[in-house]
Amino acid sequence: MLILAADVGTGTQDILLFDSEKEVENSLIMVMPAPTRITGEKIRKATREGKAIVLTGNIMGGGPSAFAVRAHLKAGFPVYATEQAALTIHDSIEKVKAFGIRIVSEEEAKQLACEGEAKKDTVNIIMQDFDPESVSSALSAFGVCMPENYAVAVQDHGNAPEKSNRVYRFELFREFIDRGGKLANFVYRPGEIPEAFTRMKAQADSLLKSVGNPETRSIFMDTGPAAIFGALTDPAAIQPSIVVNIGNGHTLGALVNKNRITALFEHHSSSMDPEKLQDYIVRLANGSLGFEEVFEDGGHGAYIREAPGFEQVRSIMVTGPKRQMLEKLSKSGIRTEISHKLHFAAPFGSMMLSGCFGLLAGFFEKYPEPSIKFINH
Repeated sequence: MLILAADVGTGTQDILLFDSEKEVENSLIMVMPAPTRITGEKIRKATREGKAIVLTGNIMGGGPSAFAVRAHLKAGFPVYATEQAALTIHDSIEKVKAFGIRIVSEEEAKQLACEGEAKKDTVNIIMQDFDPESVSSALSAFGVCMPENYAVAVQDHGNAPEKSNRVYRFELFREFIDRGGKLANFVYRPGEIPEAFTRMKAQADSLLKSVGNPETRSIFMDTGPAAIFGALTDPAAIQPSIVVNIGNGHTLGALVNKNRITALFEHHSSSMDPEKLQDYIVRLANGSLGFEEVFEDGGHGAYIREAPGFEQVRSIMVTGPKRQMLEKLSKSGIRTEISHKLHFAAPFGSMMLSGCFGLLAGFFEKYPEPSIKFINH
């Protein structure tokens, strides 16, 4: 069995082609620029050339792409967008219009793009997180075919036009943790994706349309839980464990016991430093890290359902491309409160693919294959 797992982040998209006939370590991997960064550069190129842009496609990750759109408008150049593409910029279409973006129908967008290409004064930019055609093109250059099974992770704040998406994201996390906090609570087949997860649903719709088979086996997750459960496949993850994913955009810490997430915090990586992160880790385990404190500091929040106390935590698993934040603490030679429990997770020998291994665990949760041996399923 072949499964393509794609973990779409802010800095990179990490892709793994799992083959059940081979050792997991022999899986084919790619770590490529994140789609939002690729899209952002296309927009910046149009700005430099003084061209209008037409945004089509679907909801995708904001950040770099959204910042580039704002800069394009500020430079005085037109931005047209279909409603689905515009939701990348903000959950409220009225606010999108207030930014100066002109909302058009799919037909109008197609016409604007065609006329603009003829005049060479307009660029059509397709908004899309996971692009199977690009992945297929890359693999085909090495004689590798695309599989029939998919597992995709994107960060989805949920659709909350009337409230802070940081608040709404933690309301959703709280619900999933209160329902049990198990891997199964965070994994969805296409038809199971909650209506609130508009970005995740957009990727499911795009994928099934692209492969042309609505029966394609696929699952979808948020990048946070995918990284958590992926890091737990490292043998050093002895529970109760705190898993910390220090990503390019966000840092997420989760307390996991008996394969259940019981407490969680999330902040922006740019706002963290070694001392602050250590403090968050200890207080998450002790049950004293509050939502308001993290939120008021500009982070997403925190939720603690069960906290056994830091002394009961047996391992602190650190993953993510910015993990040097805690590596510096570890290499300083100064014994800290967490240093003796730190492990830098490298499931199956690859730190950057923690999210992909979480996705594989999630895939086998939804599509059990007793004949296939994969840790944590």
